[in-house]
Amino acid sequence: MNRPWNFAAGPSTLPLDVLQQVAADLCDYQGSGTSVMEMSHRGKHYSRIRDEAEADLRTLLAVPDDFEVLFMQGGASAQNALVPLNLIGRNGLGRADYVLSGHWAKKSFVEAQRYGDIAVAATAETSQEIDGATYGSWCWLPEQSQWQVRQDAAYLHLCANETIGGIEQPVMPDMAALGAPEVPVVADMSSNILSRHIDFSRLGMVYAGAQKNAGPAGVTLVFVRKDLIGHASAQCPSVFDYAPVAKAQSMFNTPPTFAIYVAGLVFKWLIKQGGVAAMDAASTVKSRTLYQYLDASSLYESRIHPAVRSRMNVPFFLRDETLNAAFLAESEAAGLLALKGHKSVGGMRASLYNAMPLDGVQALITFMKDFEARHG
Repeated sequence: MNRPWNFAAGPSTLPLDVLQQVAADLCDYQGSGTSVMEMSHRGKHYSRIRDEAEADLRTLLAVPDDFEVLFMQGGASAQNALVPLNLIGRNGLGRADYVLSGHWAKKSFVEAQRYGDIAVAATAETSQEIDGATYGSWCWLPEQSQWQVRQDAAYLHLCANETIGGIEQPVMPDMAALGAPEVPVVADMSSNILSRHIDFSRLGMVYAGAQKNAGPAGVTLVFVRKDLIGHASAQCPSVFDYAPVAKAQSMFNTPPTFAIYVAGLVFKWLIKQGGVAAMDAASTVKSRTLYQYLDASSLYESRIHPAVRSRMNVPFFLRDETLNAAFLAESEAAGLLALKGHKSVGGMRASLYNAMPLDGVQALITFMKDFEARHG
């Protein structure tokens, strides 16, 4: 099937094999006589779908037994409230620290301020000179050794990959080295989940909206260490309290059944491709190929510090921005979709999630070279 290349940041491209399986199952799932959208979430067919999805997800990420895996609703934006509602009171002090790396980390920080004493552990909101070059707001990251974390914070929150700004945390922090060994790290991994190994020994919780690397919009993946569960504040709705959700195996209420089913197919596709290690290697090649072209170009540029460039989301700019409209119109006509940058940043953005093959990146570069030859 000849399809255009979809570089959307989310909802994003899905593997063609998964879409074809969904189409085949849509009206009659494996002889059940019903669509997954119609079947009871407590029936035998759907119970198998949910159980296999969790088992495959645990396999892909090597999730330790002391972590619960939850399928929730509301996206990562809901978790901005649910994290403090569930965790900020665990030591009775109501404090949490946040690393501000971009739009999504800042959004998490602002929401958390509704629920307690929230401090900034580090921020990249201002411009910074590094190695003789000046990087603008959200285009760099403070060295982890400079983060200021309170020893009595209930948790430290960070965004592992900034979808809008194109920043990715290179590694998870060593909390002992930061003088806060008892403070668990909570990581928003919405846009790089399943693209690299996760060191759960350095984390207390991970959450991720599925619609970038794991499936369609509608389900949120939550991995939370069991000892952190059971401390929800009194105002936390029961349906969003991790404890009853975990006890009910993510069926405290009707879960997003169809989204979980499609995500489960994505997990099986990932396993067939070689798992997270294969995705990590492919992501490195795809992003490096595009960044190398950008760095050598006289028309395009990346404004992100090289040490923290995202493998998933590559913002770039035309040095002559009067060409933006022509670039977008011609790229879409060439079958390269959704390259317009976020409205808060401008420019262009190519999202290179797991389902985007190297062929798509090479098709983009071929077009960009041709456009540069004609307009550069």
